[in-house]
Amino acid sequence: MSKFKQSLKNSSYLQSSLTLFLFFASWGIWWSFFQLWLTSETNGLGLSGSAVGKVFSVNSLVTLILMFIYGTLQDKLVIKRHLLIFTSCVSSLVGPFFIYIYGPLLKNNFTVGLGVGALFLSAGYLSAVGIFEAVSERFSRLFDFEYGQARAWGSLGYAVVALVAGFLFVKNPALNFWAGSFFGILLLLNLLFWKPKKEREENETLANEEAEASVPSIKEMLSLLKSSHLWAIIIFIMFTWTFYNVFDQQMFPGFYTSLFSTAALGEKTYGTLNAVQVFCEALMLGIVPMIMKKIGVRNTLLTGVALMAIRIGLCGFASTPMLVSGIKMLHAIEVPMFILPMFRYFTLHFDIKLSATLYMIGFQIAAQIGQVILSTPLGILRDNVGYSTTFKIISGIVILAAGYAFVILKKDDEDVQGDPFIRS
Repeated sequence: MSKFKQSLKNSSYLQSSLTLFLFFASWGIWWSFFQLWLTSETNGLGLSGSAVGKVFSVNSLVTLILMFIYGTLQDKLVIKRHLLIFTSCVSSLVGPFFIYIYGPLLKNNFTVGLGVGALFLSAGYLSAVGIFEAVSERFSRLFDFEYGQARAWGSLGYAVVALVAGFLFVKNPALNFWAGSFFGILLLLNLLFWKPKKEREENETLANEEAEASVPSIKEMLSLLKSSHLWAIIIFIMFTWTFYNVFDQQMFPGFYTSLFSTAALGEKTYGTLNAVQVFCEALMLGIVPMIMKKIGVRNTLLTGVALMAIRIGLCGFASTPMLVSGIKMLHAIEVPMFILPMFRYFTLHFDIKLSATLYMIGFQIAAQIGQVILSTPLGILRDNVGYSTTFKIISGIVILAAGYAFVILKKDDEDVQGDPFIRS
């Protein structure tokens, strides 16, 4: 608690927390209902499972390309905000884009809509999220605050908007998209006008010739692709986080709302449940760093994978709203126990100068490649065999990936090339 009170006096922590809060609020107000907007006959476009799979696949394809560009650019920029400001400009336009461009294109010219939508969503959100997280993590090391605590404010922002997202969606989905623009504008203003003193001083230091060593070269970035261990991590991510994202984003909202007597009731309940779950997730993001210090980075990550397989698998057997709601709450524990140790694993076993590129290639891009490959086939599988069987298959694959992770993940004191990790 004393460390948290000390963080409240740290302007860099406060600015990073507000940035993440506003970004996830701008994203969450519409993203939590994106799949329902695509499939709903009454409040959306009424697309089939296979069509939704194509949307997610093309989004992922464009996202993985932009993620590599974003990651390399941000590592060259170090802590400069140019890229964050660009993405927040895109976020501020999400309302008019969905209402006047994206929605009409998907209805009238689906193929063009796929491409245009993928470019916009990737530039403003799907690729941007990794950069916001990577920059915040870098700030935490430079300006002495706990990254998990700052990232928790991002989840809190998502939770706050999720409380009202379901009610807005039932009334008029356009309200969700306009609210996204509102928070995007606030995010842009925050990035433009609030720059803490320590950040300004650090940027001046990095501008000096003596600081050149802290900026990675293109050769160093490309050398990452020669790392066999990085490729082992990429395979691990593709068969865990990728499958989980397809399950959670592409399938779970429709599955959950189908359990209710009416779509409107399901959509409202889903919005409330999502908010409660993300509030708990924000709390866990502050607690997981303490758990990690007790049991270590590797063990925390393996625990997160186990919880992932359990949650997906249980949804394959559950059939009542109350039971599925309880299973959904595992998300609040599982996601922090996967994301935070994964990030720490990169800064522990790889060069920290390349943290943004590593996070984008090893985590975000790996997940997107998997989604490009898997979204459409899994959407077709769901259309043919239903949610229950699809969830059981996904859970089985994640269990196998957990066994693979147990073999390939390095111990915390093994091959330390970045910041050492010391248990408390």
